[in-house]
Amino acid sequence: MISKEPRIRVGIIENATELRGIFNAPFAAGGSHHRGEFTFRAEGGRAALYTDGCAPLYFDGTIVCENLKASTFTLKDVTIGIHFHWQRSEDQSFQGDLHVVLRDNGTLTVINSVDLEEYLASVISSEMSAEAPLELLKAHAVTSRSWLAAMLEREQKNIAVPSQRTIKKDDELVRWYDREDHDIYDVCADDHCQRYQGVTKIISPNVVAAVNETRGYFLVYDNAICDARFSKACGGRTEEFQNAWEERTIAYLASVSDSGTEHPALTNEEEAQSWILGNPDCYCNTSDGTILRQVLPSFDRETTDFFRWSVEYTREELEELIRIKSGEDIGMLKNLLPLRRGPSGRICRLRIEGTKKTVIVGKELEIRRWLSKSHLYSSAFVVERQPAQDEIPARFVLRGAGWGHGVGLCQIGAAVMAAKGFPAGQIVRHYFKGAELKKLY
Repeated sequence: MISKEPRIRVGIIENATELRGIFNAPFAAGGSHHRGEFTFRAEGGRAALYTDGCAPLYFDGTIVCENLKASTFTLKDVTIGIHFHWQRSEDQSFQGDLHVVLRDNGTLTVINSVDLEEYLASVISSEMSAEAPLELLKAHAVTSRSWLAAMLEREQKNIAVPSQRTIKKDDELVRWYDREDHDIYDVCADDHCQRYQGVTKIISPNVVAAVNETRGYFLVYDNAICDARFSKACGGRTEEFQNAWEERTIAYLASVSDSGTEHPALTNEEEAQSWILGNPDCYCNTSDGTILRQVLPSFDRETTDFFRWSVEYTREELEELIRIKSGEDIGMLKNLLPLRRGPSGRICRLRIEGTKKTVIVGKELEIRRWLSKSHLYSSAFVVERQPAQDEIPARFVLRGAGWGHGVGLCQIGAAVMAAKGFPAGQIVRHYFKGAELKKLY
């Protein structure tokens, strides 16, 4: 297992032809020092660095801009929340070194090389408010650190990535996504991996304390670092790993009740309907504005209903979404039928019935993408078909539970546990059954 703090490569921007920013202190690149505003451009099969007072610097592969004063660099117009409903651009500042890579397609990729613990302080502040309770921040630090280290160890051991994450046969498509989709860096800076917005977000004394007090601590199971996942709100019960990603059972990513009392796993459609349309007593079932402000960054608070939610479409709107997202013309949409759910109620296989064609789609994220312009909050939903004529509905209402894939730590549930006085160790052991905390460096 890991024995010292690693340095990691974080992908910030991809497919750029030009990027602008500021070196906020001297940075070394190409044998000279640079400070102030900079511009990188892809020009005629090469990349160029323009800075004030220096001749343009041209390169063919990767240019490393080394941080000489432990200061920061700023990137302009970084897109965050890519393909999600909160997508937007903002200026962001980062510690560590700046790497700019000229790709084979003539575009630029921006990578931040940074020590793990510095990265972690930013992740915690980017994923939630830096003013969240200390025990929640400590629990999140352990979770995020463990996930990242487990991923790095897979890389170092050359553990094979599943050769097939898209399975298509007849009229069925099953697809899932994981961080192995990246090639020249370890993790991306967006929700696909972990949110990382450098030092742009306020890194409060609580965040610094959470990282320092848990430094080197990891979740360990069966003598291996845990691949510790997390999502915003499980909806009352967490989901199993294999229902979101590859068909592999992971003991510490089993489904658990997000409550001090046990809520049974869902086993059939009748139970799923009762659960999703109900209002169970769970940690993440909270409307406490103070807790939500502490755990959710400002743009996440634009989502007001996350424990239970609903979206409504005309039949024509939903048909068009499915056509755009799937590439399939199903004709007029007759019904959406869950074929398989996980214990949290999240649908893993969904049958979409049309007058021209019936298709089956999975797993949970692909279902969420097909049925929304960005993403449904989760795939734990029940379907209401409104007035039908000749078996063709006029409208569809999806009533759902939770926000995200639901596997592992429930961020809002963990926040409520922290507010109730649970220590960080008890919080992570609640969500990762059988795992233990170990200090490895």
